[in-house]
Amino acid sequence: MYLGIDLGTSGVKAIALDARQAVRASFTAPLTVSRPRPLWSEQDPRDWWRATDEAVRAVLREVDGGAVEAVGLSGQMHGAALLARDDSVLRPAILWNDGRSERACTRLIEREPRLPAITGNLAMPGFTAPKLVWVSEHEPEVFARVARVLLPKDYLRLRMTGEYLSDRSDSAGTLWLDVARRDWSDEMLAATGLTRTVMPGLVEGSEQAGTLRAEVAEAWGLRRVPVAGGAGDQAAGAIGAGVVDRSRASLSLGTSGVLFVADAEYRANPERAVHSFCHCLPGTWHRMSVILSAASCLAWAAPLLGFRDVPALLEAVEADGRPADVLFLPYLSGERTPHNDASAKGVFFGLHHDTTPAALGRAVLEGVAYAFADARDVLFGKDEGPGEIAVIGGGSRSGLWGRILASVLDEELTYRAAAEVGPALGAARLARLAVSGEVPAEVATAPPATDVVAPDPRLRERYAEGLPRYRALYAALREEFRRGAEP
Repeated sequence: MYLGIDLGTSGVKAIALDARQAVRASFTAPLTVSRPRPLWSEQDPRDWWRATDEAVRAVLREVDGGAVEAVGLSGQMHGAALLARDDSVLRPAILWNDGRSERACTRLIEREPRLPAITGNLAMPGFTAPKLVWVSEHEPEVFARVARVLLPKDYLRLRMTGEYLSDRSDSAGTLWLDVARRDWSDEMLAATGLTRTVMPGLVEGSEQAGTLRAEVAEAWGLRRVPVAGGAGDQAAGAIGAGVVDRSRASLSLGTSGVLFVADAEYRANPERAVHSFCHCLPGTWHRMSVILSAASCLAWAAPLLGFRDVPALLEAVEADGRPADVLFLPYLSGERTPHNDASAKGVFFGLHHDTTPAALGRAVLEGVAYAFADARDVLFGKDEGPGEIAVIGGGSRSGLWGRILASVLDEELTYRAAAEVGPALGAARLARLAVSGEVPAEVATAPPATDVVAPDPRLRERYAEGLPRYRALYAALREEFRRGAEP
């Protein structure tokens, strides 16, 4: 048995995976996000540990803890857990969808103009390095006390093992990693006023990276088993979906939305805001197009439109059945690919007296699908198809959304078993690899297909007309977004 722990934005999910790769138990402990000011998004790392403890204990009530051989970690990327010398938390962690550091990005590129060449990425507010520039300028007393900077899942590792370690896939999202070399960049650290002394050691995701502390193992009823290096949530989700080479891409419908493709070599396209990171397996890389708000748009819209929850919203949209005549820009937290625009906002356009809550709900589903079309077009060139697209994440449970996405993208979408636990499944698989010595491709296989959704010809034609209007709406509002942005 192998435990997989995924530290998400809305909750911590833990699963138990048996030797036949069947999920034997699963539990999610909820988390909340604090937004004390516009553009801000924070969580207390101590809440991450509380939720992890709750989720693991719940799973281990369903399976035999004595059968657990290893633990794997996955987590939301880019977050900055700032620790003092005694490992105490100095301030709430600034999250991946926090937009306060836009001006810090400008200063970072002024200090190190080679940033895109070193990191393979643009400087974006959600990445970790600009957050530290912001802290140094706005909270210098906190910055002066920073002894360690850890990514979210690596804070969990510290609590579990006492080790300061991170895997290369997660660390690639900091803007401190030389992604081609798979090592920290002294130049990028210096541009942020830091050195390697505050950084964790680096491992591959499938390598052992610590052993459970005696007190943690005893509390959970486990032996002192190894903890794998793990991965950022998107790389872990890809391992769960079997995305280890160019034959398959993944489309993640979580809080954010991600199109992901694996590469056997390092490839970068920072000009179009494509993320180029290390994969969590040795000698592999990956590229991602990232939209900041995907399933989170539905969680936001459901109560606003008078529905008790997201399933109720989806049920109303399905029952209504009519295509929306309203456009929705899903930029509730700004946007990354392809705009790199922290100032972008969510917009409903085309409202009239007959607009219903169900129509607005459909517009939200369609708006996120249009954002994925933007993401697809910059990730895959005209001569480069995506291969199979496997859908993962909590949003994969909606067949309605799948039909809309397939029709907007004009691509078949494949749904596979355990799609909703993708990152936790990938973390458990990495735990297995860390102790088994197996060939990664033989463990990180595609789970059995449960459905294939093809484009609807009628919807495809309608969305082909709607996509240019969606793009034109953002273009028309871009400068207005920036004029209205907080200094």
